Amino acid sequence: MAPNPISSTMATQSAVCVMGVIASLLVACAGALDFVKFGYTGATGPQNWGSLSPDYALCSKGKNQSPINIVKKNAVENKALNPLDRDYYPTNATLIDNGFNVMLKFDDDVGELTLEGKKYALKQMHWHSPSEHTIDGERFPMELHLLHASDDKSLAVISILYQYGHADPFLYQLKEKLEELSKEACSGDTEAHISVDEVDTKALRRHTRKYFRYVGSLSTPPCTENVTWNILGKVREMSKDQADLLRSILGTEYKNNSRPIQNLNNRKVEMYYE
Repeated sequence: MAPNPISSTMATQSAVCVMGVIASLLVACAGALDFVKFGYTGATGPQNWGSLSPDYALCSKGKNQSPINIVKKNAVENKALNPLDRDYYPTNATLIDNGFNVMLKFDDDVGELTLEGKKYALKQMHWHSPSEHTIDGERFPMELHLLHASDDKSLAVISILYQYGHADPFLYQLKEKLEELSKEACSGDTEAHISVDEVDTKALRRHTRKYFRYVGSLSTPPCTENVTWNILGKVREMSKDQADLLRSILGTEYKNNSRPIQNLNNRKVEMYYE
């Protein structure tokens, strides 16, 4: 998939942002950039992200932004696409309250995603409430993003949508640690970190019969583009208690940390259907 043509100045800025964003998202709150606070309402809300910092210019000027509404009937079935080959294994991790989301950062190599022969290492995962992507206009209570990076700094995200129902087994193992993180956040610790021993990744490797793919961006500043998105077609379940626990960690203005739907701008949404 060819990258979006941009000016040489923007290309340089984008390359710098990609390097910084990978480091920042893996560590905490965009530490590799001159971090400028952003929010989801008011003066720092999504409609103003592009003007908060030069680093965030793509948030308003970019033409390939995320999230999007996926219209099933318009998705193009691509028989050349392959299954999402995920090879993850247990490792230690750290739960981090980023302020704007809750992140699970893997301390060591946890495995990789292979897309059309290219390998992307899983770096971290985080949650958005409600979902950022919608399917045929339907928004879900929660969305999980698994961020991967390749050796050449390309980014790929697997997105899992959740509806209320049975407890999510992956989140279930983190219950006590999430409660600890919530207590630290409530005590005023703005950079709360909780170590998690031996995270079982089995639930993240479940076979996927259907997914949607498109080229978009990071859905938080600096909104870096040329990110390969893979949204699983099967909506999974988590309990409302689990969703409430994730939201309890964040401040009031970030409990709803979902960026509005962005224009598709003639991009193609492809579908893999086994």
